[in-house]
Amino acid sequence: MELVIIGGGPAGMSAAVAAYESGVRDMMIIERDEALGGILRQCIHNGFGLHRFGEELTGPEYAWKYEKQVKELGIPFKLNTTVLDITPDKTITAVNPEDGVFTIKAKAVILAMGCRERPRGALNIAGTRPAGIYSAGTAQKLVNMKGFMPGRSVVILGSGDIGLIMARRMTLEGAEVKAVCELMPYSGGLARNIEQCLNDFKIPLRLSHTVVRVFGKERLTGVSVARVDENRRPVPGTEEYIPCDTLLLSVGLIPENELSKSAGIALSGVTGGPEVNQDRQTTVPGIFACGNVLHVHDLVDFVSEEAETAGKKAAEYIIGIRKKNADVTLKTDGRIRYTVPQRITEKSDVNVYFRVGDVFRGACINVYSGGRLIASRKKARVAPGEMEVIKIKKELIPDSGELYFELEAKK
Repeated sequence: MELVIIGGGPAGMSAAVAAYESGVRDMMIIERDEALGGILRQCIHNGFGLHRFGEELTGPEYAWKYEKQVKELGIPFKLNTTVLDITPDKTITAVNPEDGVFTIKAKAVILAMGCRERPRGALNIAGTRPAGIYSAGTAQKLVNMKGFMPGRSVVILGSGDIGLIMARRMTLEGAEVKAVCELMPYSGGLARNIEQCLNDFKIPLRLSHTVVRVFGKERLTGVSVARVDENRRPVPGTEEYIPCDTLLLSVGLIPENELSKSAGIALSGVTGGPEVNQDRQTTVPGIFACGNVLHVHDLVDFVSEEAETAGKKAAEYIIGIRKKNADVTLKTDGRIRYTVPQRITEKSDVNVYFRVGDVFRGACINVYSGGRLIASRKKARVAPGEMEVIKIKKELIPDSGELYFELEAKK
């Protein structure tokens, strides 16, 4: 087979459509869920598609636009199918109830597996193990897809976008959200979600606070919340008991890269996803990555844009078009946490996506090549919860060396 796309969410479907339009016909999407759409199936709130389609859509509506294209083009897909292994020579081992265990040898592979939520076990919160502690995404699926209410009195730990959206959703369903606690001194979500999900419903946001203990035997009865210092350690004597029957955790997303490891792909220590070039090709030739498996996005519109690039370039790889007229590494100053891509191997206009490590005002993003300023962009405010992008023109990209990204700003 020429192309296998692992993951049938917005990234996988967008990549498949782009590859089809670029001339690839022998391809397949492999999805482990019972339907295409990925995480968007449970995101019934609006706010999707403003950049991509110029209209405000819900998650299922956005996913359906791509699912309809996949079906109209006749792109084959396997549902309820889990990929077990990928080898560096692009042999894929998968399993499902109909075919059992089977293998596919592909000329190119696109990784679009998305990400998973960080669980309670990674947080080391003291206390018992009662019912009533959920990741925010699990609670979202229970409420939006299964029709179950996780609880009636809620504390949310973490102010990522899913946590903020679930604060609003639980309130609309009749629950009382006592507080949203955030370990950092700033929110990890989009500014519009803070306004629409918390401020509009008068839900308190406690920055520099965390949950230090849970109480309850069979069912959660309450949590202890404490303020943290500049080293993010709880300050003794600041503990406060909040009675509740539900604790939702929105404490970060981890790109799902177990398969990437088995394929021998180099992973970034910052993003947790593969290191890629401007084509979204990983360190293993012929294996591409896009969407949240590469780095966590805040807008699905950017996911589709990135996946289109991966789909087109995977098609070019299969056809035999392989350009390499540059060898440039992208470096950052620390204030900018990472860039995607991490390297440039072709002289073409490149959109470089990045996130900052703190909230900065009066920001100026500068890009240097050999000590010479080649690109600059000013912004009134940058924050870790919002991904930024800067365009590098092809004529400014050197043959080799590095591009250095520096942030000038004040906190």
